[in-house]
Amino acid sequence: MRPSILFPLFAETRTLSGVGPKLEKLIARVAGTRLIDLVFDLPVGIIDRSYRPKLKDAQEGRIATLEVTVRDHLPSRDPRRPYKVRCADDTAFIELIFFRVKGDYLTRALPAGARRIVSGRIERFRDGLQMVHPDHIVEPEDIDEFTLIEPVYQLTEGLPLKSLAKAVRGALQAVPELPEWLDKVLLRNRGWPSFREAIFAVHAPESEADLSPASPARLRLAYDELLANQLALALIRLQMRGQKGRVLKSSGKLKAEAIAALPFALTRSQQNAIAEIEADMATPSRTLRLLQGDVGSGKTVVAMAALLNAVECGAQGALMAPTEILARQHMMALEPMAKSAGVRMAILTGREKGLAREQTLKALKNGLIDILIGTHALFSEDVAFRDLALAVVDEQHRFGVHHRMKLQGKGDKPVDVLVMTATPIPRTLALTAYGDMEVSRLTEKPAGRKPVETRVLSAARTDEIVQHLRRAIAKGARAYWVCPLVEESEKSDLAAAESRAAALHQALGVPVGLVHGRMKGGDRDAAMAKFKSGETKLLVATTVIEVGVDVPEATIMVVEHAERFGLAQLHQLRGRVGRGSAKSSCLLTYQPPLSDTAKARLKTLRETEDGFVIAEEDLRLRGPGEVLGVRQSGMPEFRLADLTAHAELLPIARDDAKLIVSADPALKSSRGEALRALLYLFERDEAVRLLRAG
Repeated sequence: MRPSILFPLFAETRTLSGVGPKLEKLIARVAGTRLIDLVFDLPVGIIDRSYRPKLKDAQEGRIATLEVTVRDHLPSRDPRRPYKVRCADDTAFIELIFFRVKGDYLTRALPAGARRIVSGRIERFRDGLQMVHPDHIVEPEDIDEFTLIEPVYQLTEGLPLKSLAKAVRGALQAVPELPEWLDKVLLRNRGWPSFREAIFAVHAPESEADLSPASPARLRLAYDELLANQLALALIRLQMRGQKGRVLKSSGKLKAEAIAALPFALTRSQQNAIAEIEADMATPSRTLRLLQGDVGSGKTVVAMAALLNAVECGAQGALMAPTEILARQHMMALEPMAKSAGVRMAILTGREKGLAREQTLKALKNGLIDILIGTHALFSEDVAFRDLALAVVDEQHRFGVHHRMKLQGKGDKPVDVLVMTATPIPRTLALTAYGDMEVSRLTEKPAGRKPVETRVLSAARTDEIVQHLRRAIAKGARAYWVCPLVEESEKSDLAAAESRAAALHQALGVPVGLVHGRMKGGDRDAAMAKFKSGETKLLVATTVIEVGVDVPEATIMVVEHAERFGLAQLHQLRGRVGRGSAKSSCLLTYQPPLSDTAKARLKTLRETEDGFVIAEEDLRLRGPGEVLGVRQSGMPEFRLADLTAHAELLPIARDDAKLIVSADPALKSSRGEALRALLYLFERDEAVRLLRAG
């Protein structure tokens, strides 16, 4: 149960004074539906009202706070014309300008002869000063009603800053004094305030410096969030490690037979990764390992070695891929290895229906299938293994933690898990998303792979690219043409791909294949098969080919509107070529003018093929939420921590979490109790449930 001290923070925003249904909806759009969401909605800027000049010295364009006497009202008979209120101090006059005035609001707020403090932007009109719709009008004794330094929050259409700021102030009143969960030495050395002091400080910035991620209050809150994340992962990891696994240690005979059938030797990093995974599987603890490898680094072979280890021990293995194309490709790539080792493999996707599906499920349950490859279909209720020992999850960031747990539940005995990703993950993201796992990295490309020449060209040169394709295809080359991610206001991605395919067919006079996300699985596979066999020399596609499609004969990749793609995505697309021994090229076209970010992105691609360098740069340019696509990724969303600005805090939080869990695994000590509140505060409830269950 969430501690009662936190209950007020999880109340709905509608419980705040002045928040009705309309305002509640607008606040939900920018922050969320509860008070805690408002408390964690940090300011993005400030309005500085501390400039308090005499009127004769007032500078045009600046926001100023003025003390004036109201002289007279100059209403307009025409409602389209402004209503003016003339005011003065002892040095000059100023006109306050209002549009669409209703009732007697102005005569009450600004009675003639009264002194008032007004705050807003100073403008010069003809020879005089004016202020259009002052932001604040108060009596001199009520100056404390508004702060001279005002925080600015992210807004949405129809949501006034004043209303949101008032709601935030209301939410802050619900923040209780909480027991201190941070290590006393860390707190003293860093000079950080308490959690409550930090929250109040970030919502009351006194200068631009207070908005900096490096300000003491922001560092404290970022560390709290990172610690909650790392502690939750450490507890999950403890739980996983604590669950008895099974010892899977084979002679390696099947692996040796399969590897002997490969037309190439394994790289050193493939051999190391296999050794690490086998060492994990040989212990009585559960295996939970992340295998990171750049495009084309040979992860699938490593996964197959692990699966064969499980099969040789008399159990079964499963490999789950995010798309049908990828699942079928894994099947094609691994079948020769399976045959060499005498191992029975099958595939199960949404396309397998009726009798064929029933026969596969029966064979699986009876242990007549050693390795099953599939998509989300593996989660179906009717999928039952005789003895599942190892689950391999490919492109993990497309699934998320709950899918991982679900697949593990398919075995009667504990299931080892190997997670693979071809999206190189920056170290900080790997720690926050996969901190519950050991990590193996493949850092070499298989022998014989040549670097891909990358060129960046303006879209105005599309005709030259088409000529280049004509010459290359005439010599037997094969090429991809990837159509852009289309902006919402334009036609669909599909329409762009279809019209490009038709134009290229007309220009080149050769059969052109088309692959897109809305095609039926069978049609898509048929189009891919024609390209793979060379029946079509050119394949036009949307980004469905981004992950895992393997045609070693393809040597040219054209990406249209490359400025619309993320760095990691462009790197993935480029990885579709250069998979054979022939020289390959990647042509990135863009529509000028380019933003600074797009320029930096394309420059990075031109300069390096190292996926890990590219991933770090992508994180710097786009921020963590965009890099893996938080919503599909099971990636934690951080509200107070910025993984680029606060990266140095992450290893400290990780070490702290490890110490806490080793000293007080049940969080029973007084600091442990405070840390439970921290986990609930940042909604890492899953970890607290594990504590109770474990």
